[in-house]
Amino acid sequence: MKRKYNVLIVDDEFLARKLLSEYVSKIDFLNLIDTCSDATQAMEVLNDNEVDIILLDIQMPEISGMEMLKLLNKKTSVILTTAYSEYAVDAFSLGVVDYLLKPFDYARFLQAINKVVAQSSSVFLTDACNDYLMVKADYKLYKVNFDDLLFIEGQHEYVTFHTKTKRITALYSLKNLEDTLPKDRFIRVHKSFIVSIKNIEDIDKAVVTVAGNKIPIGASYRDAMIERLS
Repeated sequence: MKRKYNVLIVDDEFLARKLLSEYVSKIDFLNLIDTCSDATQAMEVLNDNEVDIILLDIQMPEISGMEMLKLLNKKTSVILTTAYSEYAVDAFSLGVVDYLLKPFDYARFLQAINKVVAQSSSVFLTDACNDYLMVKADYKLYKVNFDDLLFIEGQHEYVTFHTKTKRITALYSLKNLEDTLPKDRFIRVHKSFIVSIKNIEDIDKAVVTVAGNKIPIGASYRDAMIERLS
């Protein structure tokens, strides 16, 4: 039996809220908390309720969906529902689980919800030991020791864990991993890469070498990276 997921719908169009509410009602492990017509209402709901999934429109008055996305608790899974495709790259870099282009049918909606379910159980950080991850991929559960993890590469909603002996690809968000991994052991150097600090060999102007692998340094990450490593 699947756990229950609390859902919040945020869309300024009444018909869109109605349709999403109908879709949510068809899935027995989803529990609709509320529907909101703007981000201000939604933030009030989030302050008073535990929400697992937000179905979020982009084009809304005053505060856009992209602006709201930057304010959210990173533990909340977000599925964007929008008629505009041009925000997809930025949205995935902010850790959204999926990007639904309107109009979409129930089958596509269900696919997005299943991504949330898969993602929520694909990577586990063990608080007791705090020195490894358990990664669910290929119908197996892999133990990834922090000492063996060289770097993590993001590919939209998937990530690949590059270790000393293997590569593991799982459905997960690089942004969520950045928030989860210990800051003294791993650092984000690019929108698509997190690297192991202990395995850094050298740093050039735009490249960091990790165990022989040349990894680009994003311009917006370089100053913060140099400051931390110094």
